[in-house]
Amino acid sequence: MSIEPEAPKPDASESRWPIPPLGGWTADDLDRLPNLPPHTELIDGSLVFVSPQTLFHSRAVSFFEWQLQSLAPSDWEVVRELTIDIDPQNRPEPDVMVVDSEEVRDETQTRFPAESVLLTVEVVSTESMSRDRETKPAKYARVKIPHYWRVENQDGRAVVYAFELEPATGVYVCTGIFHDRMKVSVPFPVDLDLTAITPRRGAADQR
Repeated sequence: MSIEPEAPKPDASESRWPIPPLGGWTADDLDRLPNLPPHTELIDGSLVFVSPQTLFHSRAVSFFEWQLQSLAPSDWEVVRELTIDIDPQNRPEPDVMVVDSEEVRDETQTRFPAESVLLTVEVVSTESMSRDRETKPAKYARVKIPHYWRVENQDGRAVVYAFELEPATGVYVCTGIFHDRMKVSVPFPVDLDLTAITPRRGAADQR
């Protein structure tokens, strides 16, 4: 009689999707799981993988990192793409955040306690729109992070939505929508030329 060929056994070296344990992953798992893609977040016990960055996203993140670093008071540190400990099931990763400099320990650090964070900045991409507009700001507000900025690409230009935590209600309220220039006094004085994020084509030829 004929014998059915055996199905090939999977190569142990092949990468596989991690299977979540009962109850979901925890914040500590994020540092222990092998071969996770860069910038993996933990949202409600689930791993969230990000899509490849666009040029707008890369430029905006670099812009806010360097601009805020030059303007922040000395007792605050600006970091990019590290996670926040919200609770055991949530370690979101803002694109940029301003943290208490006393919480910056060494070069191996991957996370910061929520109470050390002054400001989070999220640059919206197509796949992160719901998380950046709804899920993540709700979690940031719950742990009382005072300020949240959302950066969006509207027809090739950067628009920033600034939010401040309203202490009586514990939710964010919008304090401004900024198109070409962002000038605010909190959490510290900032005056930014947002057109520098996405320079118009041909601008270099007009210098």
